[in-house]
Amino acid sequence: MTVTLAKGFVAGAVHAGLKKSGKLDLALVVNQGPLNSAAVVFTTNRCQANPIIWSKEVIKDGQVSAIILNSGGANCYTGAQGFQTTHATAEKVAEELGVSAGDVLVCSTGLIGDQLDREKLLAGTSAVAANLNTTNGAIAAQAIMTTDSKPKTAEFTHADGWSIGGMAKGAGMLAPGLATMLVVITTDASLDSKSLDQALRAATRVTFDRLDSDGCMSTNDQVTLMASGASNVTPSQDDFTVALTQICISLATQLQQDAEGSSHDITITVQGAASEADAEEVGRSVARNNLFKAAIYGNDPNWGRILAAVGVTKAQFDPYNIDVSINGVSVSRKGQPDQPRELVDLSPRAVDITINLNSGTHSAAIYTNDLTHEYVTENSEYSS
Repeated sequence: MTVTLAKGFVAGAVHAGLKKSGKLDLALVVNQGPLNSAAVVFTTNRCQANPIIWSKEVIKDGQVSAIILNSGGANCYTGAQGFQTTHATAEKVAEELGVSAGDVLVCSTGLIGDQLDREKLLAGTSAVAANLNTTNGAIAAQAIMTTDSKPKTAEFTHADGWSIGGMAKGAGMLAPGLATMLVVITTDASLDSKSLDQALRAATRVTFDRLDSDGCMSTNDQVTLMASGASNVTPSQDDFTVALTQICISLATQLQQDAEGSSHDITITVQGAASEADAEEVGRSVARNNLFKAAIYGNDPNWGRILAAVGVTKAQFDPYNIDVSINGVSVSRKGQPDQPRELVDLSPRAVDITINLNSGTHSAAIYTNDLTHEYVTENSEYSS
């Protein structure tokens, strides 16, 4: 069900011919109301794709009727022709659905610098608009995949009768602002765009923004939340935010677990920080340290690389009063070795790193992966 779990939403997917593989490459999600409120969080990369430029204008009034997403091409750095393709796609969706093009979000994913085949894209748009129903959520999630090995979906249903469904794509270039991905989340809760925006930003701050798989940020990232109001239930802001955060952490975790070539999923929890910002900075420094990531790939609990990564940050701490644990084993305590590193078992895929700065009460978790031969191979061969 995914994005069609929530009442008031239909979806479709087709192969428009954008992918040479013949796989699904175009998805459409439509909000049938009665509300069409929405909120979006975009990449903070200053180099942005044409769909991002378009969608930023669409969301200004908080009203969205549909979102169309293609894989097989990012439509980024494709000039005026590329922007016209984005505009034409929104116009075609509007024509097929009888809505305003100014209420149609557009997303693209794939290689930067290649023009999309507009004729194929528009023909595919007509085809997918004719193939909308409440059972197509799963194939919509497949259509947005690029190097993903599997679709990512999540669902939540509240006892009061409202639901949230979501789908995501992303397997490489996973780093914040937000993290590299396309995400569509739908709900039949009755909420206005302001409430949605508040909840979405709260949820992404501690989920997608904390996913830092490879330190690379894309040009096309977009997380979209749409509400139909079809349940006729208005949850409290807190209840909705908690549920939305659960959906986002599920999708973010699935993205982490499918990161290109990875063999370990690493959670870095920084405790005892003077501020949450300090905790996040320290965790992200470790997550982006290639020496640390390569050590984890080799099943080597080299905790010295962790401390070296901590030391390049501006966070407040005493360098000789830091504690480090790996998979539950305290390997370093207060600036010296603790338990033997040989006690650490890194054979499981899940790796938990805990760093205590002993400088305060704040904490943050960052989600990353190891650095593998497979990651290098996949990203050196991707364009071919």
